[in-house]
Amino acid sequence: MKVLTKRITLLTFLFALAFGFQSCEQKQKEETKEVEKEVMVESEKPEYFLLRPEVEKAYGYSHAVKIGNDIKISGAVSMDDEGNPTAIGDLEQQMKNCYSDLEKILKHYGCTFDDVVVENIFTTNMPLFLEKAGYRNEIYKKQFPTGSWLGVKELAIPDFMIEIELEVHKSE
Repeated sequence: MKVLTKRITLLTFLFALAFGFQSCEQKQKEETKEVEKEVMVESEKPEYFLLRPEVEKAYGYSHAVKIGNDIKISGAVSMDDEGNPTAIGDLEQQMKNCYSDLEKILKHYGCTFDDVVVENIFTTNMPLFLEKAGYRNEIYKKQFPTGSWLGVKELAIPDFMIEIELEVHKSE
């Protein structure tokens, strides 16, 4: 009986010791992950991009911001470098102008429309947009992103008929 008691005590001791080591290893792994997380957050400082610096500063926004592998792009509208509306009354040309500006921003970050994961379109004339939406097939050649199409009463300037915003995920 004494031998059995000693064996049980020894097994209990060994089990407790093994559990203790495992617990220490787990704690060390968690601490390592925490340090890695801190380093990762530190390296993911926002990188801002201004397409038309004077216009964007006057209106109080940045056209794009990149954090890590994600890029948020403010709504593009059909305007010249001074912020004046272009292609007034021509929704299709305004849409093409929006995509042209968006492409410039994507290129700045080394991306293409293939990297777009969300596209939200705001328009003051949904029926006309639906007629012209086929143009997007020239933009998105691999797949379409997720997103929403919203009919709105007005945009920032009455002559704007469409505004397109994007979210991008840049794969390494």
